[in-house]
Amino acid sequence: MTNFKYRLRRLDQTPFMTVGLIVIMVLVFLAMTLAGGSTSVNVLITFGAKLNPLIQQGEWWRLFTPMFLHIGFTHILMNMVTLYFVGMQIEAAFGHTRFLAMFLVAGVGGNIASFCFSNSLSAGASTAIFGLFGAFMMLGESFWQNPVIRQLARTFLAFVVMNIAFDLFTPGIDLAGHLGGLAAGFLVAYTVGVPRIGKVSPIKRVVATIVLIGGLVWLYLHGMAQ
Repeated sequence: MTNFKYRLRRLDQTPFMTVGLIVIMVLVFLAMTLAGGSTSVNVLITFGAKLNPLIQQGEWWRLFTPMFLHIGFTHILMNMVTLYFVGMQIEAAFGHTRFLAMFLVAGVGGNIASFCFSNSLSAGASTAIFGLFGAFMMLGESFWQNPVIRQLARTFLAFVVMNIAFDLFTPGIDLAGHLGGLAAGFLVAYTVGVPRIGKVSPIKRVVATIVLIGGLVWLYLHGMAQ
């Protein structure tokens, strides 16, 4: 019985959701490479990249699938390294299920924002990764009195500011997707809560949930109407 409890504790401390997401994305990248190359527009469209006209024609799942696709080796390498180091910290703080929920909601949220504000074909886990940065911002706001969390929040806030500044001066970067993912991650972190660290105000959770759902619905409908 003691050995079983030890194994459960070890499993709970292992970032298996983060690792699992990385494995899935690497496998998808390999499949894209074998299908003709991850930089091929046709391959990207076939595998589910975000393309506004197709979403407007009813292929709504393209708001979900892009977070698992990457364009070129450098793109997936940078995203997977970032996902591993950020993901393992967020997964440890929020727990496996909450972490996965935040990752997926932030990814979809970022893609909906991109759908609304950008006509370019896009793909990548950056929308969801920015959502994890948003979760760090939520921790910093809710548990500012904790010196460790406060320092981490400051560090990631600086990192986010630098990344957004980089986005502004780099052609082809989906800034709308990054900002949408950041906002969605910040809000959904309140929605799911973080019982491993402490309680979050019920009012904040309700307001964040309403703003999150209302904002995503508005962006989606606005994108469909364009």
